[in-house]
Amino acid sequence: MSCEQVHCIMALLVIFNLFHSFYAVDTINRTHFIHDRNGESIVSLDGDFKLGFFSPGKSQFRYVGIWFNKIAIQTVVWVANRESPIKNSAGIFRIGEDGNLAVFDGNENSPLWSTNVSIPEKTSRAKLLDSGNLVLIIENKQGETGTIMWQSFDHPTDTLLPEMKFGLNRKTGLRNVLTSWKSSDDPAPGEFSGSFDLRGTPQYFLYKNSIPYWRCGPWDGGKINGLPDVAAKLRNQNIDYSNQVDIMNYTYVNNDNEVYGGFSSRNGTSFSRIILEPMGTEQRLIWHENRTWMKFWMAPQDICDEYARCGVNAICSEDTMAQCACLPGFEPLYPQEWNLHCVEKRKVGTCGKGDQEGFLKLEAVKLPDSRNSTVYGNMNLKECERECLKSCNCTGYASMNADESEQGCIAWYGELNDMRQYKDGNDFYLRVDAVELAASAKKNSKHFQVEKSILAFIAVPVVMEVLVVASCFYYFWRKRGTRKGKKKKQQHHRTSVLDSATSLSNHEHFPNLKSGVEGGNIELILFELSTVIAATNNFLSTNKLGQGGFGPVYKGQLPNGQEIAVKRLSKKSGQGIEEFKNEVLLVAKLQHRNLVRLLGCCIEEDEKMLIYEFMPNKSLDYFIFDKSRKTLLNWTKRFDIILGIARGILYLHQDSRLRIIHRDLKVSNILLDAEMKPKISDFGTARIFGGDQTQENTNKVVGTFGYMSPEYVLHGTFSMKSDVFSFGVLLLEIISGKKNGSYFLDDPSSYLIKYAWELWRDGEALRIVDSSIVDSCPAHEVLRFIHIGLLCVQDDARDRPSMSTAVFMLSNETPLPSPKQSTFVISRTRNKPDSNIVGTRCSINDVTVTTFTAR
Repeated sequence: MSCEQVHCIMALLVIFNLFHSFYAVDTINRTHFIHDRNGESIVSLDGDFKLGFFSPGKSQFRYVGIWFNKIAIQTVVWVANRESPIKNSAGIFRIGEDGNLAVFDGNENSPLWSTNVSIPEKTSRAKLLDSGNLVLIIENKQGETGTIMWQSFDHPTDTLLPEMKFGLNRKTGLRNVLTSWKSSDDPAPGEFSGSFDLRGTPQYFLYKNSIPYWRCGPWDGGKINGLPDVAAKLRNQNIDYSNQVDIMNYTYVNNDNEVYGGFSSRNGTSFSRIILEPMGTEQRLIWHENRTWMKFWMAPQDICDEYARCGVNAICSEDTMAQCACLPGFEPLYPQEWNLHCVEKRKVGTCGKGDQEGFLKLEAVKLPDSRNSTVYGNMNLKECERECLKSCNCTGYASMNADESEQGCIAWYGELNDMRQYKDGNDFYLRVDAVELAASAKKNSKHFQVEKSILAFIAVPVVMEVLVVASCFYYFWRKRGTRKGKKKKQQHHRTSVLDSATSLSNHEHFPNLKSGVEGGNIELILFELSTVIAATNNFLSTNKLGQGGFGPVYKGQLPNGQEIAVKRLSKKSGQGIEEFKNEVLLVAKLQHRNLVRLLGCCIEEDEKMLIYEFMPNKSLDYFIFDKSRKTLLNWTKRFDIILGIARGILYLHQDSRLRIIHRDLKVSNILLDAEMKPKISDFGTARIFGGDQTQENTNKVVGTFGYMSPEYVLHGTFSMKSDVFSFGVLLLEIISGKKNGSYFLDDPSSYLIKYAWELWRDGEALRIVDSSIVDSCPAHEVLRFIHIGLLCVQDDARDRPSMSTAVFMLSNETPLPSPKQSTFVISRTRNKPDSNIVGTRCSINDVTVTTFTAR
């Protein structure tokens, strides 16, 4: 062989090896596979996705998965052997002898997981596509690509990616099911799942242990009914994606071959996903420029999202205190009970008589569960109405198109279930009799409002007897013999509350908030003083739960057995009617699992009282600062409490209809329910921010020593970052079991923030951990929480994370910036115990500000 031939052969071999390496970078074949021990992986050609072995969270087990390759925070989107983990690093992912992809743990004869499809006698290979889809392909003898035999997009775990079809193949019977992880450390199937239900009109359900707990309404031709307005959500978060028109570009296909939904991501480098979390929430997330996952929607969002929350033939509205009400034409079967079961009150014999029945238009609602519906693709709304009237079992109809301009409608037969009001909803035409139509016409109401008919549907004798109509009329109802001076004082108090609601309704950012029954969204349900006295046994001292700046709090029990907490304004309290009004108006509009629920109020004679749901485990300070009771709060409970508080604050700052700054977050304002779940309380000093407002100034500093941020104490400036500071103090107190701002100055932990920072700086942060949990909490986890707490209490508000970032950092293993030293300490000028100043006011002249420097 000549020298030239040898050189030619060598060059060809080099070219072949280079080609083979390039070919194999995103491919697994008979000769190229992934071995965990060697740290091998494959990457899609565009570099967006990687496939390899990984260990989730704190787990030591090994799994084969796919994750985003260009994101520093490992975000897994698919797992192969989620139910069969490998206990060592001997795992291999390769093409088996039968041509299937398989995971082995070192035993080459028995795979832990396999694609398990029938492979013809042809060459097969697996390829990771740029979409994140792993496909198993067969090739013919000429090496040309043949059929896709299996793909990971058909078998999702907990994540949906752009361009992924999610639904049912009617021909093959393949159904895509989304299943949550058990926990962040265990990708095995959890108790939550999501899939399409094809009965009636196809719709998407989330299930908890196979029981529906959230439903996404049917496709209306332009959007999925029941999902929030994402564009509005972005605007509320001051995020400008106006140039990204396809950010929420959903698709829906329903034909003879398949039914599926999906979404596409916006152009550019951002990544997007939908994930079903271990706790059962489904979220749409996109990777943002600030290197975090931004949440665009979440389901369920509020209490009205709970499937069939109000029962059949009823509707839920989070804007009302009672939440549930029967639909027009229906009435509660058992009026004395809270849980509605609404039955038809239309007289027998009206069906089929056109002059005795018709349809009432309900605007902005989530369409009912469509499993008992029929689609008419060739009918307009008028034709659909006539079709519905043909059957006495037809209860209503709606357009299949968002603008109602095209033909196509849905008709419901039988009971109506899982309806709610929300601003992005659709129109629903409810079948009612002539009496209801006449009543609706008389009201001259363009919109059906649930709160206008609460009294007609829910009557709780003795407990809640009357709504506030207008203050001047209410007092004519008072008992004769009440002294004239007291009547005037009562009227002033009640009028003040109502005027506050009216003033709020005139605010440019909240035009829909009004007071009273007429046209309003806020309703103040009043308790009779006699009812409260009976419930608390005349404010018996043994029923006293505690004492705050507002006044004493008593436990009570209503005649129906419901336990309540009565917050009674003390006549000597520094707080007054303004704080009382503020709390009533704010809490009535807020609904979140981590916020205490206001049931009503009492304004009678000289009394001003707030009636809340009863929290059997009192407040957090009852446990965390008590030597014996703190042992009941292990690390798991403290972890959940911290995360629950953070989510509650995030709701106030970002996810509620109003942007709320609490201004008095502290351990005594964190209440614990029967399951030790935290609920934020005491909104007397809270403030509402407008859509574009970021901070506000005040001459009256109101709060609690040790929890107030530097800019608030020194300059009267408060913002969402002020609450973040308070949350950081709370976090450090929960971990340490120590109060911030102790008055024992010879104790090195006198000032908790200073002490924590110095220990963290010296690498000894674990010394601050409460001795009752130090031996049981994971060191890396508690160190992370301390780190986040120190980030939240930095002097400069600009350095502190937002609550959305704080929640993300608490929930994910992500790199954290180093905290700057906090040099701010606030203490009282008088040497009194902390318990005497809980909930009190202070001014800048009442405090001592101390700065310190690092050693």
